[in-house]
Amino acid sequence: MRVLVIVAPGQGSQTPGMLLPWLELPNFGDRIDWLGTVADLDLRAHGTTSDADTIRDTAIAQPLIVATGLVTLLELFPHPHDAYAKLGAGAGHSVGEITAAAATGVLSAEQAMVFVRERARAMARAAAVTATGMAAVLGGDRDEVLATIARHGLTPANDNGAGQIVAAGTLEQLAAFEADPPAKAKVRPLSVAGAFHTRHMQPARDELAKLARAMTTHDPRVTLLSNADGRVVSSGRDVLARLVSQVSSPVRWDLCMQGFADLGATGILEIPPAGTLTGLIKRALPGIATFALKSPDDLDGARAFVEEHGSSTLADVQPAWRLVVSPAKGTVHITEGLDEGVLLEPRTIVGAVVNLNDEHPVVAEYGGAVVEWLVTDGDPVSPGQPLLRLHPTAEDL
Repeated sequence: MRVLVIVAPGQGSQTPGMLLPWLELPNFGDRIDWLGTVADLDLRAHGTTSDADTIRDTAIAQPLIVATGLVTLLELFPHPHDAYAKLGAGAGHSVGEITAAAATGVLSAEQAMVFVRERARAMARAAAVTATGMAAVLGGDRDEVLATIARHGLTPANDNGAGQIVAAGTLEQLAAFEADPPAKAKVRPLSVAGAFHTRHMQPARDELAKLARAMTTHDPRVTLLSNADGRVVSSGRDVLARLVSQVSSPVRWDLCMQGFADLGATGILEIPPAGTLTGLIKRALPGIATFALKSPDDLDGARAFVEEHGSSTLADVQPAWRLVVSPAKGTVHITEGLDEGVLLEPRTIVGAVVNLNDEHPVVAEYGGAVVEWLVTDGDPVSPGQPLLRLHPTAEDL
């Protein structure tokens, strides 16, 4: 079975002049200019002539990265339905999760640009309150690294797998950490504006929560994995809530990569500005083919990679009824009494998927009548596997 996953990188992946070769393609510049208008930024200039210090600014870097990913995706899939018919799953790292949400149909491109614009501005304001930063920890024993981070009052803001964890906190805490690092680990300060994905970003999270209350969403058209825990998220409202909470919560990219493996991924393609995630995936999942789409010269190779690994997904065959899917790999345990004909309220917990690491509740995001269970209690299940078929009531349509 072939399973194609597309991933979107996060902040720090941007490089000076990265849009120059792409602007030679028809319509690319017009699309970047439109998204720049929505974001209230000259993205064309920032992607061509702005220097490294300028595009390191959070308020510029985040919209630039999301816009670049969305517009280059249109070069790979001119018609979005082409992607839905080929793609097995999607995910994004940190701000790249906004790109992934738009790419899978949860948000429109314009909603994504407004959201990332306000996210970037709010995070920049939060970072200005206290002098904070981040440092990459490479190597060492994972448990010892995490214990040392905690001992210095820091947060493991990014657990990137492949022996890489990013610690974040105040500059004083980071200095003490660098002077007393974990055994056999290297600590490298990162050139970022603040301690992202920590409690220091709570003001930004609060601002985004207010905006999110007025936003409309659609459920993902493709299996979407969350930064928070690597779980499959099937509700658009849940995706949006996670986009808000991840601003001040750690990114668990290690769990996302484990999710790709659990899905049976055979190929993972990283969209621009590509390279960072591909490197992590190669080290963590050496048996899975990867492709970094870095320039227009790579498009033919990327299309061939999609043809090699892409296959039909549930998006093409979903019937009018609702499907409740598994959030993770493990063994399913069904809540007693949920027999055929039982009416469920929205967000009813209908069971759990249990594995060695955790117990994941299975939630019927929408109400409706139980039509049939597609699994039996105790069955092994995979992420995104249909578990339960519901017939929506008039109120749930």
